[in-house]
Amino acid sequence: MIYLDSAATTLQKPRGVAEAAARAIRTMASPGRGGHGAAMLAADTAYNCREAAARLFGVKNPESIIFTLNATHALNIAIKTLARPGSKVVISSFEHNSVLRPLYSMGARIFVAPSKLFDPEDTLRAFEMRLGGAELVVVNHTSNVFGYILPIHEIAAMCRSSGIPFIIDASQSAGILDINYTELGADFVAMPGHKSLYGPQGTGILIAKYGSSLIEGGTGSNSKLPEMPDFLPDRLEAGTHNMPGIAGLAEGIKFVSSVGTSKILAHGRELIAAAADGLRQIGGVRLYEADNPEHQAGVMSFNIRNVPSEQIASELWARNIAVRAGMHCSPLAHRTAGTLEQGTVRISVSAFNTKKDIYGMLRAVGEISRKV
Repeated sequence: MIYLDSAATTLQKPRGVAEAAARAIRTMASPGRGGHGAAMLAADTAYNCREAAARLFGVKNPESIIFTLNATHALNIAIKTLARPGSKVVISSFEHNSVLRPLYSMGARIFVAPSKLFDPEDTLRAFEMRLGGAELVVVNHTSNVFGYILPIHEIAAMCRSSGIPFIIDASQSAGILDINYTELGADFVAMPGHKSLYGPQGTGILIAKYGSSLIEGGTGSNSKLPEMPDFLPDRLEAGTHNMPGIAGLAEGIKFVSSVGTSKILAHGRELIAAAADGLRQIGGVRLYEADNPEHQAGVMSFNIRNVPSEQIASELWARNIAVRAGMHCSPLAHRTAGTLEQGTVRISVSAFNTKKDIYGMLRAVGEISRKV
């Protein structure tokens, strides 16, 4: 199989990820739930993972690394800490439903800063026009549909100067782009573990200095109190930890740190450039790519004429090529790009893809284009 759907989940993981998860199942209990060896090993593993994540993301205190089920879980904690019914919240026109739906369900007043695809200057102008009176800003660092890298540092600076709380959705950038939490000054950064951090599904991270608990329950600390502890990470981590997932995530972070995000980013851009070069040669293909490669990460979308994107993805899977098609849970991004009705076929790469994968995909798209 040629796997080109890493923006959803990286299927190819470093070998140590599965080994660590299996070892945790055999040897670890739960951190904070006992003083015996199995519980202490779990506690040490969890803390080591926090330390590794803190180093990777420029976090001074490892206890600011909060383990979550996924980025959606992390974003819900962040949004429901800062937003209130009626709050003016400004978001980009490339946000995922993991941002849009929590805000909508809370009754926040959502202001979209509409901007052109792959145009950072236009994006900054849109935010400048809408920040007045804002009580919260939430921005997707990299579009999961098009790979557009939004000007996150400039938006963060705007929020700092205006005293507006800021949440970053790093679902497509964590493990690929350089993210320094301390320099950005964001209130929260949310990310999944199972994408470009190469961890198992069911893992995620929220970087936080404070927060309101989304759920309440056991923490293994301050058990006499009826309320949640007032310190991190315990305040935001109710219930039993996913130790096989956390152990695997630690190995994924170790892999990213050893290779380096700059090298991973360069590899992804090289593969996407090869894909773009080939797709431009195929009749009927409409490609969504940045004129400046610095504005796009390892994700690219395309369509073939007016053929439904799901049909193209099905034809590719018939040739043993895995991609994603449709809305990608991001209707705002499709409305922005004019692809709301058709959706797009999305290819997304990881550190384990090669040009051979890209060339195989290109041959298949050529066959499908001629067929349809």
